[in-house]
Amino acid sequence: MGLKIILTGSTGMVGEGVLFECLNNQAVDEVLIINRKHYELKHPKLKELLVSDFFQIGSFIEQIKGYDACFYCAGISSVGLSEKEYTEITFDTTLHVAKALVAVNPSMVFIFVSGRNTDSTETGRTMWARVKGKTENALGRLPFKKQYNFRPGAMLPVKGQRNSRRLYQIAAQIIHFFSPKSVLTLQEVGMAMIHLTQAEYPFHALEIKDIKNLAKY
Repeated sequence: MGLKIILTGSTGMVGEGVLFECLNNQAVDEVLIINRKHYELKHPKLKELLVSDFFQIGSFIEQIKGYDACFYCAGISSVGLSEKEYTEITFDTTLHVAKALVAVNPSMVFIFVSGRNTDSTETGRTMWARVKGKTENALGRLPFKKQYNFRPGAMLPVKGQRNSRRLYQIAAQIIHFFSPKSVLTLQEVGMAMIHLTQAEYPFHALEIKDIKNLAKY
């Protein structure tokens, strides 16, 4: 049997790119996308669960049972948000979903898309980095089979993506031209996640070089 994966954030750039790789990858049999709003795509592997408020995920226990992994790609920029607002979205929501998932899928692998320069000490000056670090640390204490955090930098979209801003694409391409080792493709991110559900890795926080290495497995 192939992998059964839950994915959040498919209406955003990262989640959509990872979704495309999951649907194209022979190791994956099923993908359940959990969204607040409908994502328009039909595919034999794809299922969708609409949850308008992720704090109500406990009302959908039967639908989230029996999955091997969760790729948590939902997220938001901290620009314009207070620390309280950003914490509620990034920390509180993520932990609420993770706790609901591990309660019914104790053998699940949970992968959280964090960010480059995340602050694991939770004490630095950069607000978003502290909150991401707090989220990583809390997820690591949950009783998942395995839990990893991806810390990508700039990422290039894959062919066919709709949720990718043109200005971001141009900036990522420029960075890739001058420093290719510091940029990931979303295909690499998706491949690395899939491989990580099937293999062990010595670090729980994966930087760009780790993600690139895993994508080659």
